[in-house]
Amino acid sequence: MSSSTHTKRTSGPHTASALAADHILTTGASMPRLMYGTAWKKERTADLVFEALQVGFRGIDTAAQPRHYREDLVGEGVRRAVAAGVVSRSDLFLQTKYSPPPAQDASNMPYDASLSITDQVRASVASSLRNLAATESDEEPYIDCLVLHSPLDTPAATAEAWAAMASFVPHKVRALGISNASAADVEMLLDGPMPTPTTTPMPPAVVQNRFYPGNRYEVPLRALCASRGVIFQAFWTLSGDGGRLRQRAGCVKRVAEACGVDAAVAQYALVLGLGGISILDGTTDRSHMVADLEGIESVGRWIAEDEGKKAWGECLVEFRGIIEGA
Repeated sequence: MSSSTHTKRTSGPHTASALAADHILTTGASMPRLMYGTAWKKERTADLVFEALQVGFRGIDTAAQPRHYREDLVGEGVRRAVAAGVVSRSDLFLQTKYSPPPAQDASNMPYDASLSITDQVRASVASSLRNLAATESDEEPYIDCLVLHSPLDTPAATAEAWAAMASFVPHKVRALGISNASAADVEMLLDGPMPTPTTTPMPPAVVQNRFYPGNRYEVPLRALCASRGVIFQAFWTLSGDGGRLRQRAGCVKRVAEACGVDAAVAQYALVLGLGGISILDGTTDRSHMVADLEGIESVGRWIAEDEGKKAWGECLVEFRGIIEGA
């Protein structure tokens, strides 16, 4: 990818500490550690996206899947924020997904399910580019990361979808990712060959999976990602364990008390501290949006202090032990 297509975002006010600083993807683009998740927001989506951008979120995750997302209203929220001078397009990391037919409602899809996989992807991306244009007159909309919402039924079908997605890189799409994937799925995409039309392999830059006890916090998969420079995007980070970590892990309580933050923020901070992770944060409460962003920065400042650095190291060892022993 040429350097002219790398997206260097303007850091938000909350990204001063190392803990909160953007990740740099294998493509050279930067991606926030906290991404605003828009699933199940329905008619509130535009207002919530605008609010999230107002308070400092700069990464937005959505999908071309009307069953669970209103991608069109994500775009409306973005355009409202751009028009109000809250952000410019270059400040943002906009991520969406191609969702295969089994993930769609037959009566409300962004493409015709009878099309080939390649043409489904093309139609889905075209719809997403229209929805996510930063202004009404935007003639060159682009997607920072296009994610395959799940592997398809066969490796060959997954490969076809991936090649179709890669055909949009680097101009209309800047990076690729996969969600709800196993280590074997990710290895296939990493090792290919999955060529673009120019025969250049296009490995995933991100893997988006649940982070919860049900998959043992994806320890082996996250290790694979870390070894290949792939960022793991975590979802269900708070809800997936029913709050057990926040209630029972002494390290979470210790970080929360030391930094004056909520236990949920302390848990987010410890997850980020594992390394190579971004978190999807789907709160619908403005005060929680602010608390999450500012709280991660507060923990980051505490870590930078001598006393905090030692305590943080101890907490992280404990937290890592809990996660790896799940």
